[in-house]
Amino acid sequence: MAEQLTDLADDRALLGRTSTAERVSDILRSRIADGYFPPGTRLSEDGIGGALGVSRNTLREAFRLLTHERLLVHELNRGVFVRVLTVEDVEDIYRTRRLVECAVVRGLGRPPYAVDALAGAVESGRRAAREGDWNAVGTANIHFHRELVALAGSERTDELMRSVFAELRLAFHVVDEPRRLHEPYIARNLRILEALRAGERGKAERLLAGYLDDSLERVVEVYRRRVGETR
Repeated sequence: MAEQLTDLADDRALLGRTSTAERVSDILRSRIADGYFPPGTRLSEDGIGGALGVSRNTLREAFRLLTHERLLVHELNRGVFVRVLTVEDVEDIYRTRRLVECAVVRGLGRPPYAVDALAGAVESGRRAAREGDWNAVGTANIHFHRELVALAGSERTDELMRSVFAELRLAFHVVDEPRRLHEPYIARNLRILEALRAGERGKAERLLAGYLDDSLERVVEVYRRRVGETR
């Protein structure tokens, strides 16, 4: 927890003069999405409030917002924790992803498409793979899909999917073989990118749908095995 709080203190400058609960929740959501706070982590009011330089009331309101987004849970007499997902949660996340991401690609206008950010995420994933940092590969993968959604040019869709992608990171934390999960999708992201560069919207959507189906199957398989191990 100490290392996470040190990193979190670096985000203090993002608050500026508008240290509102919404800005605090944005920072914590991003940190959850990037894997700084794994599922089951107890979030210290004193530690996080001190790192960000915000009041206890502001932090509690941020916790409330993230609890509403299903990223945190409040346990009576114990505190606030990063949520641990169920198999049903994972299935619903992927259902939402398929509905939204495929619709974004399907609804793209005439090419060319603005895919520079997608290309940057692909390169980040490839670089992390060369370094053997498979958690960073997972982060780059999430960034790829976040930039894919951003092609819709809709702030509301971006806001919806920020929470979904943060939940997805919670799902990734239970995977005991991150390389096995993330490595195949480096090439698959590249194929989606190449299809969009070529203006082949239909092909990109088909690649994306198959990608999401296969990823769901793998993550659910891991979840069910873990559930069986704990019984």
